[in-house]
Amino acid sequence: MSRLAEYRKLEQQLAAQLAELEAMKDDSGLKTEMEFESKLRSLLDEYGYSLRDVINVIDPALGGKSAPVVKAEKGTRRARVMKVYKNPHTDEVVETKGGNHKTLKAWKAEHGSETVESWLSV
Repeated sequence: MSRLAEYRKLEQQLAAQLAELEAMKDDSGLKTEMEFESKLRSLLDEYGYSLRDVINVIDPALGGKSAPVVKAEKGTRRARVMKVYKNPHTDEVVETKGGNHKTLKAWKAEHGSETVESWLSV
């Protein structure tokens, strides 16, 4: 692929993403979530708490971590956490415990690792 063709392709992708971003700005659900987050963060600041503190209050078993950690005996590994990725372009869902998944690798090659990691839903 020539540099010019690659440039035009990226330019089209950027225009599509900007249009999608503008459409999301008008979404009332997104506005509600953003308002909730800002109010929650101001409340946390007011009382001097962090999100981890709140998680500890709600469910101390989590210990402020995103998933329960299974303490392993010497010589054994902790069980991997299931990750769910959802491609917003095709609505295809991939569930994996590791990064060696054929579809996940293809997505990362096409869209970039950071973009695909942002699709992580669990």
